[in-house]
Formats: sequence, structure tokens, C-alpha cells
Amino acid sequence: MTEHKPENISSIPIDGFSHLRITSIWTFLMSVQWSEPWLVGLLVFHAVCLFMTVLTCRFYRAQICHFLLVVGLVYSAEYLNELAARNWRFFSDFQYFDSKGMFISLVYSIPLLLNAVIIVMVWVYRTFSTMTELKTLQLKRKARREKREKND
Repeated sequence: MTEHKPENISSIPIDGFSHLRITSIWTFLMSVQWSEPWLVGLLVFHAVCLFMTVLTCRFYRAQICHFLLVVGLVYSAEYLNELAARNWRFFSDFQYFDSKGMFISLVYSIPLLLNAVIIVMVWVYRTFSTMTELKTLQLKRKARREKREKND
């Protein structure tokens, strides 16, 4: 009677709550049941957030609101993790929400933070563009002034 030992022990539940032995982030993400409706909804949510990030690039005030919303959602991740850990049976087949918050950080916070980074990069690009335009205008004005003084 030999016991069959699985090849990949990093994704084998070690207790009734499906806590996983994590050896890498990739292994952890591969052990997630991505076909669960709430996870599909989360992926759609992140796609909509990315679309909104790209869409608001031309509208500064809308982008500020979007940025503040994204940062607020990241800030609330700890509370959301606690709430989901208490009520996971209502929406999920497995208990993904650990006390350290690794799952919610990987699938919820990191994509939102990437959106925030994109927004900050757009702001930095705009700032540099504005500074370049301003310096160009200053140099042109200085050149015209010097030309006028030279002609007078």
C-alpha cells in the first residue's frame, strides 16, 4: 500500500481551510480557481479600471477622482480581506483570504496600484511637457526681447 505523493505539494491544502504551502507566487496563482464567478467579476472590474485609467488620461479632473477612488480601494483592502475571510462561504468554494493578506494583495491591490502608477506616470509626463513648453516660450520671449533691444 504505497501512498500516492503529488508532484506539486505547494498547492495541496494542508488543513480544512485550504491554507496552501506557498513556494512561489506563480504556484499560488495557478492554484486559484479562476472560473469562480466572483473572480471573473474581479477580473472584469480590473479591466474596467484599466479602461477608465486610459480613458481619463485627457481629462485631468476625472483622472484625479479616479486616482483617489483607486487609492481608497487599495486602502480598504485590509478591511475587505477581513470581511471576505469571515464570509467566504457565501461567495467562494475555497478560503483564499489569509491573515497576512497575500491573496487580496495579489489579485486586488496590485492591479489597482498599477493603475495608480500609470496615472502618476501620466501626471509626470504632463508636468515635464508643460515645463518644456514653458521654458521654450521663455527662451523665445528672451530672444525677441534681445532682438528688439539690438534693433533699437
